[in-house]
Amino acid sequence: MSDDAMPSEITPPGKDPLRLPPEVLKALLTRRDAPGWARLAGHLAVLLGSGFLWLAWWFPALVSEVAIPGFVAVPAVILQGFALATMFACMHETVHRTAFKTSAINDAVAWGAGLLSFYNSTFYRHYHGWHHRFTNQPGKDPELGDPKPVSVLGYVIEISAVTWWLGKTQTYAGIVLGRVDHYPFIAPEARAGVVRSVRIQVAVYLVLLGLSAVCQSWLFVLAWLLPLAISQPFLRMIVLAEHTGCTRDANPYTNTRTTTTIPLVHFLMWNMPLHVEHHRYPAVPFHQLAALHVHLKPHLGEFAADGYAAVQRRIIRRLGLDPA
Repeated sequence: MSDDAMPSEITPPGKDPLRLPPEVLKALLTRRDAPGWARLAGHLAVLLGSGFLWLAWWFPALVSEVAIPGFVAVPAVILQGFALATMFACMHETVHRTAFKTSAINDAVAWGAGLLSFYNSTFYRHYHGWHHRFTNQPGKDPELGDPKPVSVLGYVIEISAVTWWLGKTQTYAGIVLGRVDHYPFIAPEARAGVVRSVRIQVAVYLVLLGLSAVCQSWLFVLAWLLPLAISQPFLRMIVLAEHTGCTRDANPYTNTRTTTTIPLVHFLMWNMPLHVEHHRYPAVPFHQLAALHVHLKPHLGEFAADGYAAVQRRIIRRLGLDPA
């Protein structure tokens, strides 16, 4: 398997407690375009609808007949920001090339979703391939290269997304300068493509910032940067819950956590809260993960039926920060 190849399934060490019948697995692995287009359209509808309400509060001329009150604008910007942040989930699914039948459509949607969520899909495909191969294994999983919180201050900083913004900016700056040799998950023959993709993405951001400056407009900040910054902490909590406190081995039933959540989060996260299911069978499309969950649920070693808030409380307790 090449460095950037996505595994079709991850087999736990030792005896697997579950082996799906071939006909069941074949049905689960079937890729269809309609669910992907429907989910993408719905995600964009949430993003554009909430964004319109937020911007209409700032620019009343957008809705000349009705004034948008603040108690509508504030939830709208939070929802818009979360829809922007969770474009990461859209990118993630299409990086796996499971949302649509063809690689070309998956790759195009992945790049656009990464642009909106401040990720680069080309870089992420290589990075994420290693994450699946070496999930939660120290020294191998690139996600463990980012320090995890060990104090209340560290936890607050992690959730605030300050380190995420700084890390993304530093990473992109280095790649724009062609510094990719230190990423072991990017094969030498793939480095030029990653550099080119990141340079184009950064150029898009710079053009939009330049247009905002020339036009003396705060639209770029109000429509993208501010909402994303406001709601990025929600995504940080979701991502932190996926593997924190799980086993540091190769067993996907215990090194990954599935978390129960509300339908809106499931929708905008493209069913990624069903994370054990995704890690055990990475090639199963997002719209089949609920069906896969029925088969895997009795075997889940990490299943948070009480939701993300409860997972955060347990993480805090493990850090010794919760007096309760």
